[in-house]
Amino acid sequence: MHELNETRSTCAYCGVGCGVIIEHDGTHISGVRGDPDHPANFGRLCTKGNTLHLTMTPQALAQRLTQPQLRVSKEAPRQSVRWDAALDHAADRFAQTIETHGPDSVAFYISGQLLTEDYYVFNKLAKGLIGTNNIDTNSRLCMSSAVAGYKATLGADAPPCCYEDIDHTDCLLIAGANTAWAHPVLFRRIEAARKARPEMKLIVVDPRRTDTAEVADLHLAILPGTDIALFNALLHVLLHEGKIDEAFIAAHTEGFASLKATVRDFTPAMVADICGLGARGTQDIITAARWFGDAPAALSLYCQGLNQSCHGTDNNAAIIHLHLATGKIGKPGCGPFSLTGQPNAMGGREVGGMANLLSAHRELANPQHRAEVAQLWGVTDVPAKPGLPAIELFEAVHSGQIKALWIACTNPAQSLPDLTRVHEALARCPFVVVQEVSAQTDTTAFADLLLPAAGWGEKDGTVTNSERRISRVRAAVPAPGEARADWRIAADFARALETRLKSRRSNYGAALFPYTTAEEIFNEHRASTVGRDLDIGGLSYALIEARGAQQWPFPAGTSVGTTTGTTTGTTIGVARLYADGVFATANGRARFKDVEHRPLADMTDAHFPLHLNSGRLRDHWHGMSRTGVVPRLFAHTPEPVLEMHPRDMARRGLVNDDLIRVTGRRGTLLLRVASSAAMQPAQTYMPMHWGGRFMRGLGVNQLTTPIADPVSRQPELKHAAVQVEKFPTGWQLTAARRDDVGSLHAALQPWLKRFDYATLTLTGRDTLVVALRAWGGVDRPLPSAEMLAELSAALGLDSHRAVTLNDTQTGLAKRALIEDDQLTGILLCNETRATEWLTDLIVSRGPTQELRNWLLAPLFAPPSFTLGLPSARGRIICNCFDVAEHEIQADVAAGLDLAALQKKRNCGTSCGSCLPELRRMVATRVE
Repeated sequence: MHELNETRSTCAYCGVGCGVIIEHDGTHISGVRGDPDHPANFGRLCTKGNTLHLTMTPQALAQRLTQPQLRVSKEAPRQSVRWDAALDHAADRFAQTIETHGPDSVAFYISGQLLTEDYYVFNKLAKGLIGTNNIDTNSRLCMSSAVAGYKATLGADAPPCCYEDIDHTDCLLIAGANTAWAHPVLFRRIEAARKARPEMKLIVVDPRRTDTAEVADLHLAILPGTDIALFNALLHVLLHEGKIDEAFIAAHTEGFASLKATVRDFTPAMVADICGLGARGTQDIITAARWFGDAPAALSLYCQGLNQSCHGTDNNAAIIHLHLATGKIGKPGCGPFSLTGQPNAMGGREVGGMANLLSAHRELANPQHRAEVAQLWGVTDVPAKPGLPAIELFEAVHSGQIKALWIACTNPAQSLPDLTRVHEALARCPFVVVQEVSAQTDTTAFADLLLPAAGWGEKDGTVTNSERRISRVRAAVPAPGEARADWRIAADFARALETRLKSRRSNYGAALFPYTTAEEIFNEHRASTVGRDLDIGGLSYALIEARGAQQWPFPAGTSVGTTTGTTTGTTIGVARLYADGVFATANGRARFKDVEHRPLADMTDAHFPLHLNSGRLRDHWHGMSRTGVVPRLFAHTPEPVLEMHPRDMARRGLVNDDLIRVTGRRGTLLLRVASSAAMQPAQTYMPMHWGGRFMRGLGVNQLTTPIADPVSRQPELKHAAVQVEKFPTGWQLTAARRDDVGSLHAALQPWLKRFDYATLTLTGRDTLVVALRAWGGVDRPLPSAEMLAELSAALGLDSHRAVTLNDTQTGLAKRALIEDDQLTGILLCNETRATEWLTDLIVSRGPTQELRNWLLAPLFAPPSFTLGLPSARGRIICNCFDVAEHEIQADVAAGLDLAALQKKRNCGTSCGSCLPELRRMVATRVE
């Protein structure tokens, strides 16, 4: 028996940057728990973090990419090759392209999920070795407007706040962020702060009544794209009622007079109409402004609702203005605080891993900055020509300007807007390299060369979270097969490429990529920051090992930073920036940016009258390449649906579970529909996570626009204008199959395209079950006997032990497989009543002695009236303790309040992600 070891590391999901303790035997990861000593989470984890170890089960690892795979032509299948052959081929193709078409004919598209050390090597590879600035990142899709907003107002890309400010604020304004779902651990801290300080006010700005909005003291349900109008109206009230800090404005800012003249016209009454806030809107705006202005300390948290907009930079500036105008910045409980969506979006910005940046927050457009980086790297120069940001980069791939593209640790075939055009671009590109953990993403299908990367629990390096805190990521187990660390792949490729390039760019003839450890890369990155705003000259791996995660800046000689918490007497960085009122601009003054309300890029009209908002689910993350291998994370939201206001559904003759056609200016999706009380009239919502591996179609970004903010170049991914109509269905087919190996989901993906609409998801807890659900149009003939036989074979239901029924007159078809007295698979066509509880029976591995006699009945009877089997449980509300919707409903109906419910079932007592929904379910009975 192997000895159980523990390794401290950092969670691989959102930008909260939670510390985790990995339990393992040196070969396999068996568990994970929150690190009680990490200052980002103090031991808390959300449902995603709590199940990180389940991304490393044998079934999950079966879906990993473990060997390089190469195809010599677009028509040929990929074949496994050795690493040296793979990298030699890549180096040959890139070198030939560069020598023939120039360095700007190649590009790199990387990821905020990379470690800082990975990012650094890729940046040096593109800008130092090759001599192109064509390197951008998926952080362009989530954080570039926050970067541009900070730089436009405060002078530097540096969030000035820390998590501790939540504990000290008197008024918390959350805008464009469903913190309860997207940053759950941070939301637990908000809940604790409100409990400790009941007088604290919470204002939430969001078109939807999310779990975050539902617990707010004031919810401003504005129309999409009206954020600037709202913030200008709040500033109007602050001015009108004398709640601004004129002394702070005079001493520490500039440009206020111009903005002041603009916001005079943004009266609460006018803006309430612009924002669609209804009869109470005027007073609600005034109330929000008064709470913010009267609060001794005011803090704002914001995320993609502000960033993913064609005027995202101005959205960010408008909320920052509220803090500058009231002087509520640089103090405990105060400041504008952008929340990062990825674990290391901040680290990528620190090393300049974007098309317009250089290492240590240097500007590509600044000749002195380029010279400094060239000297640091030992190259002749860093090219001055701006690189292509993400949207323009893929447009250049589409046009043929980019002829070789390297994609690392991201899934642009699902995450970029206007996906039909992105897929065309990837298909046209002469040479595509994809460096990935997962063998199956929407992007890997386009790869000419697939390179296996190490994943969470297998890598060593650092990440930086939303509060500028640098944490260590440590490897607990070796990567499977031949997978390598991302930085090592990039460095190995760089060395192979350097020998092939005719024009060597090194000044000294020394190797540009001599690294043998991640720490060597960190040390070079650290040297690049000395004297900069993010100076970490005093930070090292050894110090983080000894004293834990640290915030920047952290210059050499740092002893105690400016913090108000209990972390005194130890070595810490600076918790809050701008406490002295000196900002990172040339004259030390913060800048007000004159901003006005402007329309969305994709406006509604008579043809497309509905707003489509995109966002996150509670238990999934990004494109589900990681969470999508954990069956229990599908339990809360099993399949993709479009949420609509009940009135809009009624007007279209829709009921829950109907199949609908969602049409926008760039495409059409078929989707199921669900009524939602969270929606405002004329608005719809679809999660961003579902892509072509889980549904027919490309996902919500098939409909979103590539139009981007003119400064940040971040596209308007949050919104599209659409129309919705019913898609009449003639039949349904459902199937579920236990998958002990972990290969079935990938094997069944081609079936998604064989139906008008289909979903392919997972279910189960300790048992992995793959679930297929398909619909045919009213004019589409029923699946033929041959097609059903082929599908049965793909599901592994073609055993002689399976019981079958085929009624050609009614179209009813059933097949069930019982192995060792356990139901292991079902296929039902035109018989869906029993699907849910039969699937539950597969998951629970329950006995089936009595079931055999009923399998061939014309219709499965409800089990509660026949076999005595348990009824279907419904959605899982509490993933930590496996507590289902129907169980909670029964307890609530019996009179249990939240405390009694938690005592009985433990729900909501671990990660707390389900608490908002539990409160809502209890409140529904009380009402």
